[in-house]
Amino acid sequence: MSTVMITGANRGLGLEFVRQYLKEGWHVLALCRDPQKATVLRQLGKEGSLLQVYALDVADFAAIDRLAAELDGETIDVLINNAGVSGPRATDGGPSGQTFGHTNYEAWSEAFKINSQAPFKMAEAFIQQIEASEHKIIATITSKMGSIGDATTGSTIYRSSKTAVNMAMTTLAKQLAGSGVKVALLHPGWVRTDMGGPQALIGVEESVAGMRKLIASITPAESGKFVDYAGTAIPW
Repeated sequence: MSTVMITGANRGLGLEFVRQYLKEGWHVLALCRDPQKATVLRQLGKEGSLLQVYALDVADFAAIDRLAAELDGETIDVLINNAGVSGPRATDGGPSGQTFGHTNYEAWSEAFKINSQAPFKMAEAFIQQIEASEHKIIATITSKMGSIGDATTGSTIYRSSKTAVNMAMTTLAKQLAGSGVKVALLHPGWVRTDMGGPQALIGVEESVAGMRKLIASITPAESGKFVDYAGTAIPW
């Protein structure tokens, strides 16, 4: 049986990844900060024995190491780095902490830790379990907003954190090339989630189905490439 580990699994894209992989008969390791508040996720766990839920705040790197030690001997075919933050948003019509002249530098540091550093830390912590598996895939949910070649204005904190994780994962793909581990960098599209908002163009079902297809078919030659959920290359 194949095993997938998913961070930020309690809502949005993460929760839909859980649903779809369970439907396909995968063993799912779902990670979220507070499982007791993850009502829908816990309900999925009651419907079968393929789901295991673990508490993990990806900003707590010591906790990541503890979980890796707890799961020593487990094989993880696919690691999906989904957890992330958008950074501060405007409230009451005022500027957000991502607006030039009003930058929230504490929030910027937090975004870099969660969006950029945590996916790399997850890869480091669980690399033995991934290398021991059949599929050997690390997938990171990034964003087209991290593309320098497609950059516009605004959301500096979020954009720069995604640019950083793109570079980190691209270098990781090259470093792991000889091990058989493949690294996917996936833009999910503009999705109707808490982060994407109700005006977004596609639903979570379509986005996740597309990304799962890409994850399943990734080849060594495609490792480290930056594509959207439909497989279209995104400029760096």
